[in-house]
Amino acid sequence: MFHITFRYRIYPDFEQEQQILNWLETCRKVYNHAVRERKDWINSRKCQSDRCSLQSEYIIPADLSYPNYYAQKKALTAAKNDFPLMKAVHSQVLQDVIARVDSAFALMKERGFGFPRFKKFGQFKTLNFPQLQANPIRSTQIKIPKVGLMFLSLMSRLTAMPLGLMSG
Repeated sequence: MFHITFRYRIYPDFEQEQQILNWLETCRKVYNHAVRERKDWINSRKCQSDRCSLQSEYIIPADLSYPNYYAQKKALTAAKNDFPLMKAVHSQVLQDVIARVDSAFALMKERGFGFPRFKKFGQFKTLNFPQLQANPIRSTQIKIPKVGLMFLSLMSRLTAMPLGLMSG
């Protein structure tokens, strides 16, 4: 199976640029929260039950299950009610952020060391839209959900390669 990937340079107007920057910041906060949630759960299970210090250990209920991909994705809908800024971001973009956290923790388990790092302001630079319209490109413009039409230019066409050879 082959994927063809295109890279575009977009030219948003001022309002669209501010909206995208706000989305990136919201996605960064969601990423950091998801990493913190998993990291706290793992750290709460590290100490021996007869020697835990109440001041320096994480106290999380023992019956609380591991915050995996599906649990965190489900929690996004509840979080949107509590945080109105999250409603502005496309739902599939936020779900992709949780998928990034999940793949980062999978790599951590595979390597055997190193928690995923938190993202600082300005370090979250990518928005992925898993599903767009059948043809979102209209001559020199692209239609992005909740943003609208933006001018674009084709930067490069990456060659098609089998899925097994793609690097993330």
